Amino acid sequence: MTSEDLVQMALAMPGAEESAHFGKRDFRVGGRIFLALPEPGRAVIKLTRGQQAMLTETEPGLCAAVPGGWGHKGWTSVYFAAAEADTVHHMVEIAWGNVAPRQDPGTGTGAARRGKDTTH
Repeated sequence: MTSEDLVQMALAMPGAEESAHFGKRDFRVGGRIFLALPEPGRAVIKLTRGQQAMLTETEPGLCAAVPGGWGHKGWTSVYFAAAEADTVHHMVEIAWGNVAPRQDPGTGTGAARRGKDTTH
């Protein structure tokens, strides 16, 4: 899997936009970052601590907590070059869902999904 494959996955998420953070490509929804590409072959995604623990345990060669404080907040490295596209796509969906605004059916306004565990 290439960086461009991952870019296409990220941009396919509803409302996703490409931006940059510290000179590196990132992908946002509702102004919030759900995925960043700090270097070739590695993405960083926004997970909850529970999602991070599950994925680093079940996918140890694919996922690792970002060192330091960012990792303690759920930011997780994904080493996607040799990964199955379906597996990475699922992780991108989880990260997107963690930050995407959700329409409130009663008011039509967004409510954050933060903390919602979408790991199934």
